[in-house]
Amino acid sequence: MDDNFINITLPDGTVKQFPKGVTSFEIASSLSKKLAEEALAALVNDKVKELEVPINEDAIVKILTFEDELGKEVYWHSSSHLMAHAIEELFPGAKFGVGPAIENGFYYDILVDRKLTQDDLKQIELKMYELSKANKPFIRKECGVKEAIEFFTEKGDPFKVELLKELENKPDEIISIYEEGSFTDLCRGPHLPSTGKIRFVKLLNISGSYWRGDSKNIPLQRIYGISFPKKKELDDYLNLLEEAKKRDHRKIGKELELFLIDEEVGGGLAIWLPKGAIIRKLIEDYWKDEHLKRGYQLVYTPHVGKETLWQTSGHLSFYQENMYPRMQVEEEGYYVKPMNCPFHVEIYKSKQRSYKELPIRLAELGTVYRYERSGALHGLMRVRGFTQDDAHIICREDQVEEEIKNVLHLAIDTLKSYGFDEFDVFLSTRPEKSVGDDRMWGIATNSLRKAIESVGLEYKIDEGGGAFYGPKIDIKIKDAIGRFWQCSTIQFDFNLPERFDMYYIGEDNTKHRPYMVHRAIFGSIERFIGVLIEHYAGFLPVWLAPVQAKIIPIADKHIDYANKLKSIMVSEGIRVEVDDRSERMNKKIRDAEIQKIPYMLVVGDKEVETESVSVREKGKQGSYSLTFSEFLNKIKSVINNKEKI
Repeated sequence: MDDNFINITLPDGTVKQFPKGVTSFEIASSLSKKLAEEALAALVNDKVKELEVPINEDAIVKILTFEDELGKEVYWHSSSHLMAHAIEELFPGAKFGVGPAIENGFYYDILVDRKLTQDDLKQIELKMYELSKANKPFIRKECGVKEAIEFFTEKGDPFKVELLKELENKPDEIISIYEEGSFTDLCRGPHLPSTGKIRFVKLLNISGSYWRGDSKNIPLQRIYGISFPKKKELDDYLNLLEEAKKRDHRKIGKELELFLIDEEVGGGLAIWLPKGAIIRKLIEDYWKDEHLKRGYQLVYTPHVGKETLWQTSGHLSFYQENMYPRMQVEEEGYYVKPMNCPFHVEIYKSKQRSYKELPIRLAELGTVYRYERSGALHGLMRVRGFTQDDAHIICREDQVEEEIKNVLHLAIDTLKSYGFDEFDVFLSTRPEKSVGDDRMWGIATNSLRKAIESVGLEYKIDEGGGAFYGPKIDIKIKDAIGRFWQCSTIQFDFNLPERFDMYYIGEDNTKHRPYMVHRAIFGSIERFIGVLIEHYAGFLPVWLAPVQAKIIPIADKHIDYANKLKSIMVSEGIRVEVDDRSERMNKKIRDAEIQKIPYMLVVGDKEVETESVSVREKGKQGSYSLTFSEFLNKIKSVINNKEKI
């Protein structure tokens, strides 16, 4: 091949020759006019690059559009810069913290001389549209640390100067700066070709933040936004937000009297009310029964542990900022537990173990406590005290693959029983800094991969995304309005077995280090219930509903019959109430609908005479008649089969 040409491998495996120095935009243009129009950036040998960066050697190239997660990240990161530009023009002297892309959109932390309002957001939006129409290119420039410090000092950006000064001991470090029109920012990039790509924008809200997330630092204002290439995409997203507001578990939880979070008790500490406690009990009972069926042993561990335990586990070295402060008890230090793992290790170590005993599967619904900043708290989704559906599997090398496969089956079966049937599965591999030898990482990673494939799940590889102590599988569930929630995790741990010197006696009568797997199906009970409430908009499946049926007597003379039916249903394990208030029947029906009760049973003269009920189902118009025994069989079948109605 001519030295002036290079081979470019495309995602479908096709190899094409291009002149050395070809850009990704030129490659896209050669493939399709539409692709060139939609191109945002390119993945070149697994690194995201701007479209105009020359390629001088053989490479694997994927053109990134808004359909790609990496394409969205570039789009939203560039949008945050455009927003900063708009703010600088509207609020001269504004100081800028950081402005990253996030899972849905972007934000920028800023310091201005007054509290921003919703009207300000509208003005910033209008300015962003004006700047977008100007279609100025994002221009990357590189310089040394000293030059960058001088520039941002003169510009009056103290936060950028602070970040740069941390690199003063690296004088050879190359700093990248991006210009876009009259705005210049410190950034690694990459960015879009120009501002004109940013077509439709909505700034969503303003919240408080602190520089570098530390409450001891200067308070800032954080502006969140979202942007899309097409108006329909923006409209669909805003409609999704409106639907999400209706489904907000905090609002529904209050209306249905499921839980409360009281500032007198403490932020991020959920109190379960009677109806919410019923939901929790049902979930926990089902969880325990399924685990016992699958060979797990249930354990309970304390809420606090001695300082030495957390020193051995490494939590005090690596996790202390997320732990509550030390307690002094009889000359010894104690900490409220942030995790259950060390206790399960101590259970394993409570006696010498033989290879014949493995695998050992220890399971616990263990409440843990972690310090979350008040600004991060969010109903049941982000709390300070929560119950992990925790389990640890300690096994031999030859058992690893089968154990992972069993966990995956348990996770998928459990999640499907709650009505979730769409999943995003991620396999996270070894990061640069890690513990454990190559062989153990290889065995663990391959066992995770084989287990996913054997269960028939599609998955994505998150290269280098594993924890330092082992590879993992993450499962996200898709809810009724298309949002994905992180749920199940299966995580190898090569760290704790070493730290606690865990071993078993092998068939050769010598000590062997076991494999240890952390895993959770729900992640936490609190968060999972929050997700369930939003998924079903409060209309939980009959088997989970705190009240499964409401009997509504038409007149006082029908109350005795209603109470008779209630007594029979309660004896059958059905959760039922009688509405014997002196209210009109239509109001009683409406109130039962508001309380999201699955079945309303209206009883009057005809029902008393024929020992029947007039049935109304949630979300359905009209009613139908059944004998009481027919209805009893029907509701029991729906509950036992976990059916939706």
